[in-house]
Parts: sequence; C-alpha cells; structure tokens
Amino acid sequence: MKEKIQYNVLSLFLALPLMLTMVLSIVGGSFASAQSAESSLPMVITTIKPLAIIAKSALGDSANVEYLQSGTQSAHDLSLQVSALRKITQADLVIWIGEDFEARVAKNLQALPTSKLMTVLDLPIKHRDAGEGKNPGKPGTHHSHLTTDPHVWLNPHNANLIGRHIQAQLGIPVKDVISAAKIAQLQAQLQPYASANYLSHHDAFGHFVSAFNLQPSLSIRDASGAQQGAKTQYKIRQAAVRGRAQCIFVEPQYGDKDAQVMAQSLQIPIRSLDPQGFDQPLNGEAYSEFMHSLVAQFKACFD
Repeated sequence: MKEKIQYNVLSLFLALPLMLTMVLSIVGGSFASAQSAESSLPMVITTIKPLAIIAKSALGDSANVEYLQSGTQSAHDLSLQVSALRKITQADLVIWIGEDFEARVAKNLQALPTSKLMTVLDLPIKHRDAGEGKNPGKPGTHHSHLTTDPHVWLNPHNANLIGRHIQAQLGIPVKDVISAAKIAQLQAQLQPYASANYLSHHDAFGHFVSAFNLQPSLSIRDASGAQQGAKTQYKIRQAAVRGRAQCIFVEPQYGDKDAQVMAQSLQIPIRSLDPQGFDQPLNGEAYSEFMHSLVAQFKACFD
C-alpha cells in the first residue's frame, strides 16, 4: 500500500510539468486571442484629451482610442514626437480641432489623406466668435489669431454632433455621448448660479457658459492661455471688484502665480476647473462623467 502511494505521488510529480505547460498554453492562447481581437479594432487618434473623451464615449469597445497630448501640455502648444507621427500614419482616423487652435501640428496632419482626418471646426457644430457674449465689464482679452472660440467640446450638443460624425465615419451605430436627460439635469444643477460672477485663468469657457446659461467669466489670460500686461490686469481687477467675483478658476496645465497674486489682491479663493478632463478615464461614459465633474468643479466656487 505504501509503495502504491509513493508511486502515485511520483507519477503526479512527473506529470506536473506537462500540466503546467498545458495551462500556460491555454492562458497564453486566450491572451493572444484577446490581443489579436484588440489589434483588429479600428485605431482612432485624437490630438487632445477632450476629443479622446468624446471619441471613446461614441465608440465604446468598437475601437481603440488614444490621444497625443501630455498631462502637462496645453492644447494650444501641442507638438508631435516621432512616436506620435508613427501613430497618426497608422491610425484609421485622426481627429483634431483645426489649424488655428493646433498650429504646430497642422503641417503633419494636413498631409494625411482627407479620408482619415476629421477637422472638428469644419463640422456643422455650434460656433462662437472669440469674445462673443463676454462679460460686459471685461477688457478685450482675446488673442488676435483666434477668430472662433475653439473650445467647442464644452458644449454637450457639440459633443453629441462630433460623436455622431465619428460613429458615421467608422460605421458604428449612432448614439449620443451624453443624453438629453443628463444635460437637463446638469442645467438644473447650474441654474442657481446663472448670475454669479467669477474669474477664470484662461478664456476657455465660452461654449460652457453658453450651453448652461451662465455669466461669462473675467479672464486673467487670453483665449490662447497667454499672459497679459499690467494695464489689462489692472482693468480685470477693477471689473472683478465691481462684479463681486467669488473665486478664480485655474487649470492644471498652467502655472498659477498670476492667479495667486490676483486672488490675494481680491481676497477670494482659487478653485480648480479642468476643461480638458485630464483625470477622466476613457470609457463608454467618459463624456457624461467629464461634464458631471466639470459642473461639480464649477459649483465649488459658490457653495
């Protein structure tokens, strides 16, 4: 009996390598199949994170979505590394805002076949002129080369239209990236703040305030994120005092020394407002989650 047990143990020991090989083969095969399935999906590359948020919301698991902007890089200053150039040539669809907004990458992107390049500012979205609807007490702060407000993704109706064009381009069934019910819910949350005044570090929120019927901001920097002179800063400070601004919004990718000085002068707090969604994971509900987070950040100025 003892010999039989020893024999069975020995047999099991000898069989272990074969069993392990079989298990690894099965697991490896499953992993390879998953990799193969993922690599067979269309590849969509966007220049900036907000467009990737819209694209992933529009496409879900039907495509791989990546973006080129780093977490410390302003969309206005986007430039392409060699690895990024390889990605855009291999992509099935490349999406960007347009030449005025992303001038440094225009030459490379415009060299792509028109069939694989989507220029958002060429779509029939709701446009706003740079400076349209600005705060009545606001000095002229818009950068001269920007004639159209390029931050179009901050209007959820624009996001839905962009998403539908992406879906149509790749033959994906059409759906909204944010529902009408969700938009109405966010509008209701923001309604109590419709007449509230505030400052922003960067003149980027025109589409957002238009979509949600808010007061335009006083902006420390212009629409391209560039700093302004002492005279303009003085006028902004005076307008903020008259309008009783309640906070200054700053964005993660910009230094905020000028905002700190302004906040100290006006004795108001600084709050974070991220219109590019750097902390937003890319998933099928990314745009809806992004807008929910942006609204919560905005309300924090006044609550």
